[in-house]
Amino acid sequence: MGLDQYLYAKKYTSDSAIFNTIEEFDQLKEILGTDVAFLTERNPSISVEIKVGQWRKSNQIHKYFVDNCQDGRDDCREYYADREKLAELLSLCKQVLADKSKAEELLPVQEGFFFGDTEYDQWYYSDLTDTVEILENCLKMSNDWEFHYQSSW
Repeated sequence: MGLDQYLYAKKYTSDSAIFNTIEEFDQLKEILGTDVAFLTERNPSISVEIKVGQWRKSNQIHKYFVDNCQDGRDDCREYYADREKLAELLSLCKQVLADKSKAEELLPVQEGFFFGDTEYDQWYYSDLTDTVEILENCLKMSNDWEFHYQSSW
């Protein structure tokens, strides 16, 4: 048990984009092991969801999402996280990694049942380093991807 956190990238693709890249979807059908033709003229769209980030008991990252993307609601539901919020979190992580004295001010920890350690220690900073990598990769994705955060505890 404990705080598990996920960041997903989602993309809806309609017919105008699909039929320009049908080979990619043929590869997807092969990977899924299905002969079903998902994409037809009658059904010319698909939604794709990819888990692009995962944390475990990273309560400072969780607190950021709850405060900035979830209107303070901490209810284990999925919430949209716009690119501006991801960029802001990326900036905060980099600022704290550059000057650790700013940790409590910029990305404070959050107590909670099974939320993990509340010390500003090597694990705290390791989570920030991981978050920088996750968010830099996300922000390189094209603008037709949107992001959603969800926690479980």
